[in-house]
Amino acid sequence: MFADTLGARLTRRLLADAGRPDMDFRTPAGEPALVPADSVSWRVFKNPVALFVGGVAAVLLELAEPRVRSGVWDHSSFRTDPVPRMKRTGLAAMITVYGARSSAERMIAGVRHRHGHVTGATPAGTAYQANDPQLLDWVQATASFGFLEAYCRFVKQLSDADRDRFYAEGASAAALYGANGAPRSVAEQESLFARMRPKLERSDIIAEFLAILLRAPILPRLSRPAQGLFIRAAVDILPADIRSQLGLEQAGLKSWEALLVRSAARIAERVRLAGAPPSQACERLGLPADYLYRAS
Repeated sequence: MFADTLGARLTRRLLADAGRPDMDFRTPAGEPALVPADSVSWRVFKNPVALFVGGVAAVLLELAEPRVRSGVWDHSSFRTDPVPRMKRTGLAAMITVYGARSSAERMIAGVRHRHGHVTGATPAGTAYQANDPQLLDWVQATASFGFLEAYCRFVKQLSDADRDRFYAEGASAAALYGANGAPRSVAEQESLFARMRPKLERSDIIAEFLAILLRAPILPRLSRPAQGLFIRAAVDILPADIRSQLGLEQAGLKSWEALLVRSAARIAERVRLAGAPPSQACERLGLPADYLYRAS
């Protein structure tokens, strides 16, 4: 019962609220998205638990890279206003996957333009630029890894072919962002992670980020006690060696907590909201309202 209520509330909070008054995923009628409706991405991104857990995991991996960490921490509102910042990030993911291609291209172009002004230096004196292709590749890889691993761990396991397909489906958006070296398969993701590991480091900012998330009113009030579960679930899906590298060995889930997260995620997989981006996108393409939920 708790998991059922939690799954439904989380779906409404993160998907129904992911839109904005001027963003209608139903238009332009018939216009395809960057990835097709029968893609693995459309299945993965409709699940709000996978989005929440995977999104937090991605940020943890981003903050492990010193240049990305400085760019995020010095030029965003994560510290002062984390909930709107997370919702904007979630909306960007929704537009990238479910929005009409023209909408996604405009949104990404805007992000690229804003990132063009994000420059600086890490505390160690290393210069960074947000549109640096190497950093863009890392950010793209961490996002894909986070969302996919969260889905496979807590919703349903995907085949090796579908996991590769998921990475390949992100190539169009990655290219628009300038991340031309982003992984297009699990093997390429593992190779990139191996190359980046020597550059990753623990930081007090990572602990601060986790503490901010625990305090922030992200979930509905009655579901707030579960917020820590989802945050620890994000830590839990990080590669074990990177967790150790970041000093997060003890921050994951107990076995019974993993079961609770899995129950909520699998219930959320079946909750369809008419006003949420996945449903509106199906309507735009003339697909049945339950198209994404028939196999769930």
